[in-house]
Amino acid sequence: MFLFLPEMIMMLKKPYIAVLSVLTLAGCATQPTMQPQVQKPVRQGNVQIEEQQTVRVTPKPTPPAPKPIPTPKANYNSFDDWKMDFAQRAIAQGHNGNDVQRLLASASLKSSVISLDSGQPEFSKMPWEYADSAVSDGRVSRGKSKFADQRSYLSGLESRYGVNAEIVAAIWGMESSYGAVTGSTYLPSALASLAYDGRRQEFAESQLLSLMTLLERGDVSWSQLEGSWAGGMGQTQFIPTTWLNEGVDGDYNGHKNPWSTADALASTASYLNNAGWVRGLSPFYEVTIPAGFDYSKVGSKQTAAYWASTGIDTMADVTLDANTLLELWLPAGKDGPALLLSKNFDAIKVYNNSSNYALGVSLLGRAIDGQIGLRQSWPRYERPLSTSQVRNLQERLTRAGYDTKGADGVIGTNTKKAFQRWQQDNGQTPDGFISQSSAASLTSW
Repeated sequence: MFLFLPEMIMMLKKPYIAVLSVLTLAGCATQPTMQPQVQKPVRQGNVQIEEQQTVRVTPKPTPPAPKPIPTPKANYNSFDDWKMDFAQRAIAQGHNGNDVQRLLASASLKSSVISLDSGQPEFSKMPWEYADSAVSDGRVSRGKSKFADQRSYLSGLESRYGVNAEIVAAIWGMESSYGAVTGSTYLPSALASLAYDGRRQEFAESQLLSLMTLLERGDVSWSQLEGSWAGGMGQTQFIPTTWLNEGVDGDYNGHKNPWSTADALASTASYLNNAGWVRGLSPFYEVTIPAGFDYSKVGSKQTAAYWASTGIDTMADVTLDANTLLELWLPAGKDGPALLLSKNFDAIKVYNNSSNYALGVSLLGRAIDGQIGLRQSWPRYERPLSTSQVRNLQERLTRAGYDTKGADGVIGTNTKKAFQRWQQDNGQTPDGFISQSSAASLTSW
């Protein structure tokens, strides 16, 4: 049940003002003014010499205008053509020419990376598939062992940054299986391939430039350049630009290395803190929904006091400030778990912008720490739509006046909100959950 903290009453005390006597103020008003001192002439014998000082001011030379940094070409004839152009631009930005040439000489075009970047799965996953994978027996068992090994260090990070130790450990487990699998793709080749492909040229080139800076700075060695095909590095899979801005020297050796356990864990805790983590809040609270509830409120953010007033109640005793903002999320619709999401759930999504990912991290963190997971079962009888069905659904909803903001075959926030509005107008419970059964009348057109 909800337990609310008592209101804090701020007591204001009017400061006493000391009043000076009128006589004192009058006295202050008659203080003599300072007169400028007149320099007297110097007399030597019968000759009076007027002293003058001449100050010569030499204007600073105007610095030369910086050379403009070349812009990327509109298109390239070959991978080597892109390499030459990128090298010129990287050197113009101040990077060492020999290092740039060394990095690009080692990079090769990887068509597999381009395919992975542009590909889509045949079917979208249901939320319980993510959850099941996150809390698999092997991941939880290994997580408990690693959590015990790093307990002291993780507790220190929690004291410093306020982020729960088990959440940092869970991200470590999700991203690299606690450091065991950090990726085997050569990062310069992967990023260069993505840049040459052009679909995400700006992103990939910025990653390459940041990687070059990390190499020049000594944070990353030339022998440590394997990661994920998308650019993730090290034990918690930061991309180079984020590591450059957010990396922390957790072992105090003068370098910020994403393959170092101490640096990776400290950087993850710091990053979540910078993303707005609130000490003491759980990422989510599982709740029960009363009969007759207005499901149009699903997806909205309201105060804890408001949700309590609607009859929603937490399954476990929870003490919250009545003004804490929480979002109601039904990941599998009205027949699955109901969750109130806190600001910390959003902070995890800054790390990876996926609600299912944030749920997986939260559940794994609870399992590692020996806490209970979800109590409400999943409606595992529901089946997902194929990617082509999702695209058709998006097109049909938009034509019917429920704009999904595009038809990309991915069920995102805009598609769920559009479908929820359609449900409201067509006699369904507007929970926003899209499945073969809930969307049957749309997909059968």
